[in-house]
Amino acid sequence: MAELTIRQVRKSYGAMEVLHGIDLDIEKGEFMVFVGPSGCGKSTLLRSIAGLEDITSGELRIEGQLMNHVPPSKRGIAMVFQSYALYPHMTVRDNMAFGMKIAGMKKPEIEQRIRHAADILQLGAYLDRHPKALSGGQRQRVAIGRAIVRDPRVFLFDEPLSNLDAALRVATRIEIAKLKQAMPDTTMIYVTHDQVEAMTLADRIVVLKDGYVEQVGAPKELYRCPRNMFVAQFIGSPAMNIIEGRIVHNGGDHVTVEHAAKGTAEIALHMEEEVIGRSVRMGVRPEDLSLADDGPHIFSGTIDHIEHLGEVQLVHLDVGLSNQAVIAKLAGLLDLARGDQIRLRTAATSLHLFDDQGERLNGPAGG
Repeated sequence: MAELTIRQVRKSYGAMEVLHGIDLDIEKGEFMVFVGPSGCGKSTLLRSIAGLEDITSGELRIEGQLMNHVPPSKRGIAMVFQSYALYPHMTVRDNMAFGMKIAGMKKPEIEQRIRHAADILQLGAYLDRHPKALSGGQRQRVAIGRAIVRDPRVFLFDEPLSNLDAALRVATRIEIAKLKQAMPDTTMIYVTHDQVEAMTLADRIVVLKDGYVEQVGAPKELYRCPRNMFVAQFIGSPAMNIIEGRIVHNGGDHVTVEHAAKGTAEIALHMEEEVIGRSVRMGVRPEDLSLADDGPHIFSGTIDHIEHLGEVQLVHLDVGLSNQAVIAKLAGLLDLARGDQIRLRTAATSLHLFDDQGERLNGPAGG
């Protein structure tokens, strides 16, 4: 049985429905990440699991037990919020101990749990400090430690890194990954709008849009075989290039697409029905493009802009489309400049094909 089961969960605020029949199974010990743009419903779903929002209809079960009307304190969950919410007048030790004291736990047990959490989070040297004497990353670790001492069945993280600067986000993200390694049997559900956090932390990712689940899968699965154009462009940075086109040839195990950038491409795809003339959208990730000095190429045009990132450079290529450039992620030491004429190529197995509704027709290597 799954640790957490969600069946046809809906959430409405008056006449406005924000979650539309969510179905999910989250296994014991799994690190599941909810990701999507602002307003997609990810935090509402997390708060519904926590009991901070009432479920309008459907079922939420933890270890088989129906939780719809169980108060948050009785669900066996612990939540880490975007805000640290630490008591400024209390030491780190007292912040972590407060909930256990309220629950009437004995002092030796409280101290044992604090020491255990401090060891996991490397907070032992800071237990007698007040929050004002800690960095942002250390404060967030204290907030996580306060959740650990509760020994929950399920951890819930609601965008815990949003208040940190770029360097601290990376460092704290690594700390959370280490925490999961140190607690392999604990189920963790993590909400973020940052697809890099989702890709680096998750066992599986749930991509949400407008209150619907668009796709659930391992990070590599979502990257290699996105179900639709929304997932394709949300997962990956920079976003996948999408170009309109039409099928002009069916070769049995591949099709030839004539695309709007005045080029053609062969895409690995087996289609038995009549497809000649069918409108499609072709996708290629910036990192799957490379320079084509000679021989076949998929795009040609003039460099409009270059973003130098050190190890790579993002080349924006004007391919003759209004308000749309093709972005290529190329090695950072190439001698390129604005105004250069270049050609780009890619492998047929690196191309994605979507129908005119945005649903995937193929995936790399026939996936």
